[in-house]
Amino acid sequence: MATATQESLIRACPSCGVKNRIPLDRLADEGRCGSCKAALPPASEPIDVGPELFDEIVSRAAVPVLVDFWAAWCGPCRMAAPEVSATAKAAAGRALVLKVDTESHPALAARYGVQAIPNFAVLKGGRVVFQQPGFARQAQMEEWIRRVS
Repeated sequence: MATATQESLIRACPSCGVKNRIPLDRLADEGRCGSCKAALPPASEPIDVGPELFDEIVSRAAVPVLVDFWAAWCGPCRMAAPEVSATAKAAAGRALVLKVDTESHPALAARYGVQAIPNFAVLKGGRVVFQQPGFARQAQMEEWIRRVS
């Protein structure tokens, strides 16, 4: 799991476990561990974000960003979670996947007109290019990303 700072995400190296600071505009890129020099793969898991980190990632991303607006009490959201994770893994390097908890961040959900969850949005260049409420499978999410790539 990655943790966030203001300008970067902290990710552990899969080879040696050392924590590495990844600039937000490089999350979709492969890098190298500062300690062991092993490859650090692009972000391949959903990133839980609040408003500040959301805005920073979306404004800096060179790739499409799939956003999952969800809540812990929502059954369809829990059903979609493995599909979202699988999409993040499959789209690593081609897209970023963010998760926004609508209970913790209702203003961010309201900014995107979220009235039903789960709700998925694909952003490119900081703008929404696709949005859909309701459960979706991995193949659908990957198709949304392909359409805007």
